[in-house]
Amino acid sequence: MKTDWNPLLRDQFAEPYWDALTAFVAAERATHAVYPPADEVFAALHLTSYSNTRVVILGQDPYHGAGQAHGLCFSVRRGMRVPPSLVNIHRELHDDLGIAIPDHGNLESWAHNGVLLLNTTLTVRHGDAGSHQGHGWERFTDRVIEVIAAKPERVVFILWGAAARRKRLMIDTDRHVIIESAHPSPLSARNGFFGSRPFSGANDALVEAGLDPVVWSL
Repeated sequence: MKTDWNPLLRDQFAEPYWDALTAFVAAERATHAVYPPADEVFAALHLTSYSNTRVVILGQDPYHGAGQAHGLCFSVRRGMRVPPSLVNIHRELHDDLGIAIPDHGNLESWAHNGVLLLNTTLTVRHGDAGSHQGHGWERFTDRVIEVIAAKPERVVFILWGAAARRKRLMIDTDRHVIIESAHPSPLSARNGFFGSRPFSGANDALVEAGLDPVVWSL
């Protein structure tokens, strides 16, 4: 990690689970296609520094199709078909803030603007959703959440869906703000995601704390 996350997280690399995790991922890469590419596994932490993190959006797995995942939750590379959940995120962004729906699914501009786009599992086998869950990534990303939750200034945590919402117990709501709703997946978006206005809600919470709002345009 090339940013200020390194001194905050490097103790994890001495934990027993880390050697087992890295050995597992290496073995998977030796026999299967694994996403994202090795040099993009930590892209969320490379693009959004600890000091600049104002909003956290939690995903679960990277996309498991070829060429999609590039280390940021819900994001795909330019030129890739926009996945259904991200289509719904774009729609809610438009309905919430009036931002034009983009013709791509790349969310890097959010990452550069202080939005940590963190999956709780950082790798996945091609075509096999959830295949790298339970091998140690969750311990690492829980530590990322704990480090952010210890920040003295307000951070907004956007938790979509049951898996993300379980992380709310790790967050001090006296200091930070949680915005939660159904997942943007087509299976659940109409059960509370649409109309939840997470983007304006996050900016309102930041401004209330004297912090700059996020530029959500893509």
